[in-house]
Amino acid sequence: MSFERPLGLVALVAVPLLLGLWLAEQRRRRAAAGSFSNPALLPNLVAARPGRLRHLPLALFLVALAALLVGVARPQASVSVPRREAVVVLAIDISRSMTAHDVAPTRFGAARAAAVGFLEKIPATYQVALVEFGTRAFVAVPPTTDRALVRAALANATPSEGTAIGDAVVLSALLGQRHRASDGTPLPASVLLLSDGARDGGRTSTGAAARRARRLHVPVSTVLLGTANGMVTVKLAGGFTERIRVPPSAGTLQALARGTGGTFFRARTSAALKAVYAKLATRLGHRTERREVTDLFAGGGIVLMLAGSALSALWFRRVP
Repeated sequence: MSFERPLGLVALVAVPLLLGLWLAEQRRRRAAAGSFSNPALLPNLVAARPGRLRHLPLALFLVALAALLVGVARPQASVSVPRREAVVVLAIDISRSMTAHDVAPTRFGAARAAAVGFLEKIPATYQVALVEFGTRAFVAVPPTTDRALVRAALANATPSEGTAIGDAVVLSALLGQRHRASDGTPLPASVLLLSDGARDGGRTSTGAAARRARRLHVPVSTVLLGTANGMVTVKLAGGFTERIRVPPSAGTLQALARGTGGTFFRARTSAALKAVYAKLATRLGHRTERREVTDLFAGGGIVLMLAGSALSALWFRRVP
């Protein structure tokens, strides 16, 4: 929490000062009463002593005063509010290693199924684009609110060679950054990149791609998919086949997320991947903004003050 007028908090010193004055007054009253009365006779004169409840109205009054004084400093808090419009670019690796079966049914099959679920969770007003990358990166679907187009492109994707991650990041960032809202302001854009390994080919290094995306103010969140046991089968000449291990490589995706202000996730199973997509859908559907919450402190202070006055009037026939 921050304050627009932090100097106003200096007034909070009035709360302990008032408490000190009240305690001093209580001691003075007890001393004055003891000077002309016999404390041993008090139980014969008073049916029941007020007990600790007598302090409750004053405590409510002091808390109410503190809340009102905090309100004078114009407190501000970060709150999560829904986004109405945004551009989300799904950048999905279609390289050969994504055909590994260590994530059922395959790495790409799990990614495709989870992406379909992701499309259903984000607001319908969001524009979604699809970028696929293997040997090269290309736009499979430009930003659109038509989810059927994106689902169809995902269904028709075919494996490729190479992993041009850097090219995919630059293409995705440019694609998301160029679109504007209905009022002409730039739409907030983000990239969700899913891959299982480091860069293999392409014209742009991942470091240069991250710097470009950061300059464009487009965060790139990355999802690493696969396990260390991933294997792919490659057909060789003469009818032979070769099994190649394709363990995932986290370093590149971690650096991309860190360098662009995005978030890195690791998904070793299809269920974990669905959980990642659900979390990202919620995050992308809201934004954090600073809002003044003076009214909450002022309203709370008034309620507490009224409660203290009501209790004092009910128990002692007086207000604090």
